[in-house]
Amino acid sequence: MRTRLLTRGPQAASDRSVARPAQGRRRALRMGAALAAAVAVAACQPRVDTHGFMPNPDLIAQIEPGQQSKSDVAGVLGTPSTVATFDQDTWYYITQKSRTFAFFKPEIVDQEVLVINFDGAEVVSDINRYTIEDGLIIDPVTRKTPTAGKELSFLQQLFGNIGRFSQ
Repeated sequence: MRTRLLTRGPQAASDRSVARPAQGRRRALRMGAALAAAVAVAACQPRVDTHGFMPNPDLIAQIEPGQQSKSDVAGVLGTPSTVATFDQDTWYYITQKSRTFAFFKPEIVDQEVLVINFDGAEVVSDINRYTIEDGLIIDPVTRKTPTAGKELSFLQQLFGNIGRFSQ
């Protein structure tokens, strides 16, 4: 018994050659769309930034009021993030985490402040820890200082200078 191979004649070979590049283009298009979707999703991830330094809690537990001097504290915890402006006997260790989503304003997610006070003999007198919940929201004064002259639009400023150039 003979098996017949069914073909559509000489056109069958040419149909296959046209079909393959079209399939390749569709596959490339699908892969390009998948890649674009992956990039778009990755771009929407928030960026988390950490600023400052907070010592390890085990190291903080080693500091006891009345026991260590400034040099001892600096040796255990490291130098502070900042020192009080008017009182060199107050050290601050500050860390802050903020999250930025796309082009929006950063949002503070977490904040910790460790305050170490020293007495006149440069010995630890007090240790305090503050978190973001302990912070106060300050509303700055938003008044504007008036300026002399009149308010001009951009176009008035642009066209008002035509012919005013000295030669």
